Amino acid sequence: MAAYIGNRRISLSSLVLEPAHSLLAQSYAPKEMRSGVVNADGFGTGWYAPEVDGEPAVYRSVRPIWADRSFASIAPRVLSPAVFAAVRSATPGLPAEESGVPPFSSGRYMFMHNGAVEDFRRSAMRRLRDTLSDESYAGLLGVSDSETIFACLLDRLRRRPENPGGALEATVAHLLRTCAELGVEATLNLGLTDGQTMAFVRCSTGGLGNSLYFLKDGGAFRGGVVVASEPLDGDPGWQEVPDRHLLSVDRSGEAALRMLDLSVPEGLS
Repeated sequence: MAAYIGNRRISLSSLVLEPAHSLLAQSYAPKEMRSGVVNADGFGTGWYAPEVDGEPAVYRSVRPIWADRSFASIAPRVLSPAVFAAVRSATPGLPAEESGVPPFSSGRYMFMHNGAVEDFRRSAMRRLRDTLSDESYAGLLGVSDSETIFACLLDRLRRRPENPGGALEATVAHLLRTCAELGVEATLNLGLTDGQTMAFVRCSTGGLGNSLYFLKDGGAFRGGVVVASEPLDGDPGWQEVPDRHLLSVDRSGEAALRMLDLSVPEGLS
């Protein structure tokens, strides 16, 4: 996945298509991918147009990103101060359909997940979905772990809309408790934005999980912060997000890292 937020607008292509190791390149030649070989089971991009309203526009497809000529035509001409983008390698056992392609959106929020919950449909799917509010459950369209995690997050965002990072952290605590009770592994690199701020978590239940990096005020992204699963270029300013850490960034270009607090009581999560 890759994301940008800053005080100036960038084109979708400058994040997704143009860098030397862009998301396009990572779809067919990832360098740090721990499961699978390519990301060919769909892609998506979401962006904000503050002059229109506060909700994001989202373009998702089940086609590989390299096969979508329409997106290649649109991407250089769409500018935004806040962008989410992802390419997908479907978790074994889950269908390659649009309902499972990130980024996911609801109201002013967008969400991405790089990772998987082990044997999701047979392990955690029913347990997690049984905890959802009627509103979040009714919004589910498919059977992916990522969409279910977003539904869990939306319930916590409704309780703490003023603290998206805290809601994301509480969701991770809930997921880890559930996976521990069921004895399943999970990799949970999660991203959330409301167009004004972004929060990312890198977390895994079984040792070092999927990679995650960020870059402040670098190269083509002056005045902003870029977050990506793998560095998009050779800029020496890329920093790795440590495991079990939360990264918070905002439109001013500020970025803050802190260790996750996973001791949130169940009743507060």
